[in-house]
Amino acid sequence: MGQQRLRRFVGDRVRGSPRIHDWMKGLENRFELVRHTAGAVVPAIIRPRPYKLMVSVTSRCNSGCHGCRYGKDFMTGHELSWPMARDLIDDAANAGYYSIRLYGGEPLLHPDLPKMIERCVDRGMRPYVTTNASLLEQRVDELVDAGLRDITVGFYGVGEAYDAYAQRPGLFERVERGIALTHERYGDTVDMQMNWLLMKPTGTPQAFRDARDFAERYNMAIRVDLVHYSLPYFQEGDDRWLQFGPEDRPAIEAVVEELLLTHEQDPTRMNCTVQGLRSIPDWLIKGPEMRVPCTAYEMIWVGADGTVQMCYVTFKLGNLHDTRLRDLLGNEAHRCAARDAFQLKCPNCHCSSSERVMRHGPSRQKYSE
Repeated sequence: MGQQRLRRFVGDRVRGSPRIHDWMKGLENRFELVRHTAGAVVPAIIRPRPYKLMVSVTSRCNSGCHGCRYGKDFMTGHELSWPMARDLIDDAANAGYYSIRLYGGEPLLHPDLPKMIERCVDRGMRPYVTTNASLLEQRVDELVDAGLRDITVGFYGVGEAYDAYAQRPGLFERVERGIALTHERYGDTVDMQMNWLLMKPTGTPQAFRDARDFAERYNMAIRVDLVHYSLPYFQEGDDRWLQFGPEDRPAIEAVVEELLLTHEQDPTRMNCTVQGLRSIPDWLIKGPEMRVPCTAYEMIWVGADGTVQMCYVTFKLGNLHDTRLRDLLGNEAHRCAARDAFQLKCPNCHCSSSERVMRHGPSRQKYSE
């Protein structure tokens, strides 16, 4: 709990100071490098560590993205009730969780989202919402009034490229209006981050430059999300057309060169380390063969149907319809899941790839060269 209180104290005070935040993140990664090095020898020292809570508040969505099963056939019709979300937030806060992601589906479709945000803030947690931004025009004021200060936006291209992936003609226009209004009305009060999806259909330097120009226009940070292969709510498209193959390595490397150039020219824009960016081709081509210890021991994932897992993909711990979160944390099943995730006894996804590289000595050295 001591480290979590320190995280909370520091996090609240470096908000709006990207350079200080990056320095503190680097310091934390160096500390965790020691833990991971020791954990490789003595796995028993890896234990659950409360930090991140990922909550899918609803399975409903107003988009039809090719790669997403929400709004189609994943947890269809499920949504967390306000009493369940309230208890979840209270239990997480009491356990020491600090960062809480509220997403979906499309979270802005949930009528009680402002109450969830307000509860998080009241309990000393830092909530952020991941949205497609198409409803920000209608709801951003009530969300900010509730205490929301961080928004991340799933981003799949600019203009027609976005609409083609989302399968909703004209949706990008609404997305941009919502982002523009939020930027104009709230400026630096609300931090916005673009989660740019690197996938085969738009995996080109020009596609990233277009996204970067958009991010600069609205003062958004950029995080690079890699097309997934093991998330239960992600689909790879017919004949895996969203995925890269070994023959695509040169194309991926060309994109990475553009990412690194942007990081060099504007480091506060890119929410990723240089080593993390350099590792992208290997993550995309090798997939589960990337043997880099996982950091899922510091997170919990909650689905719209109440499912509680240690990570997005696996290690199910229970269901909120049967058991409160407080009774699912820190027990033997949770401790075992933490050790198994660290040792990659799982489908081995690429979540938190940059942090994993920075906390794994051999990978950190490899991608620093």
